[in-house]
Amino acid sequence: MKTQINRRDFIHSTAAIGAGLFLSPNAFGQGAAAAAKKDVLNVGIIGAGAQGNVLIDAITKMGKNANVSFRAVADIWEYNRKRVSKMLSAYKAYGHVGTPYADYKEMLDKENLDAVIVASPDFWHAEHTIAALKKGLHVYCEKEMSNDIAKAKQMVLTARETGKLLQIGHQRRSNPRYIHCYEKLMKEANLLNQVTHIYGQWNRSRAACEDQDSPKGSEIPQAELEKYGFKDMHQFRNWRWFKGLGGGPIVDLGSHQIDIYSWFLNEAKPISVMASGGVDYWKGHEWYDNVIAIYEFKTEKGIVRAIYQTLTTNSAQGYYEQFMGDEGTLVISEASSRGEIYRESWVEEDKWTPWVKKGYIKQVAAAPKVKKEAETAADVRESVQPAKYDLPITMDVPYHQPHLVNFFDSVRGSAKLNCPGEIAYVTAAMVLKVNEAVAAGKKIEFKPEDFAV
Repeated sequence: MKTQINRRDFIHSTAAIGAGLFLSPNAFGQGAAAAAKKDVLNVGIIGAGAQGNVLIDAITKMGKNANVSFRAVADIWEYNRKRVSKMLSAYKAYGHVGTPYADYKEMLDKENLDAVIVASPDFWHAEHTIAALKKGLHVYCEKEMSNDIAKAKQMVLTARETGKLLQIGHQRRSNPRYIHCYEKLMKEANLLNQVTHIYGQWNRSRAACEDQDSPKGSEIPQAELEKYGFKDMHQFRNWRWFKGLGGGPIVDLGSHQIDIYSWFLNEAKPISVMASGGVDYWKGHEWYDNVIAIYEFKTEKGIVRAIYQTLTTNSAQGYYEQFMGDEGTLVISEASSRGEIYRESWVEEDKWTPWVKKGYIKQVAAAPKVKKEAETAADVRESVQPAKYDLPITMDVPYHQPHLVNFFDSVRGSAKLNCPGEIAYVTAAMVLKVNEAVAAGKKIEFKPEDFAV
């Protein structure tokens, strides 16, 4: 039987699930214990677009007993601002209210907040985050933490200087399925043994990647657009595709999964990356619509080669990560419908049986018995099909909810951040370098200072 994590159980047991398993003590900012004295955390959000809506949905579904209260929303687009303000005010019974602001600075000045969620375009993350931190507020900032590595570093340094918490939205780090795989299967049971290769992909269909329009009559005045760094409404609505604003699909999508590469290799950092990509399909864009990258990681057990692919024209096989060791293979996705582990045929079943008995894995397909050489004329190019095991944990809460709960618990002083700025900075350095490698057309070596902050 699979272990299911529901909303009520998760909200009341996030620390027990493993909220603080991966952090060093200094990741826990000063002043969080003081915030724990407040029963309700007052929160504002900067950026009411698609991702802001996802985070708002995850929080409102936590219910009124979560003791988190939205107080305000800031967005430069009146259409978004009004819509989200109205939506939040509809949750008045849960303690939410959507006081609207066009200027985020006015919101920070007027509202009595404990924390701010930053879900604005990537190139605004640093300014919004740093301003909130300097106001004495804790910050949950969506990934990529910045499209500029120097600004990402400044975000981390400001969090240190102010003693406030900075969580970056790599939400897999709080997903109980990923925590189970890392802590139980890879570390404790060591079922993969020596990891030698990693493969990951995020393939999106053409239909899911069409440019976004805006409702007629809702346009932001041209002077206002230019004030905030946008050439026109098309660029405003599709900023992820434009240089200086976003980083393209490799940053928008790949960042989530490349972050897992490092985490599952015990926070190893790559030594090089090479990549190929281009603006091959979506015309009128500046960033590459498809990218294939190859990283080299140097670990205690040897070199690990890691491939990552993102497409925006075909959704075959969706998105997942695959970790391949000499004794087993782990396939995991954020979607609970996908998660399995395979035992190589040469590994004795008895070696994995104790972990089945502990409930860490569940066998669903035994490996076929290998006949003795004298009994078969099998082609030497063929490998015996490995035995398949399922992961025993599913999750029925929104993907971002565990990570937000971890943030709020950390502000209250009952947990430690699963993805503080220091960790996310390493991921940003890894991911932003891919676009450089595509442009350079050659392998780029990483230096230790690339990850230092």
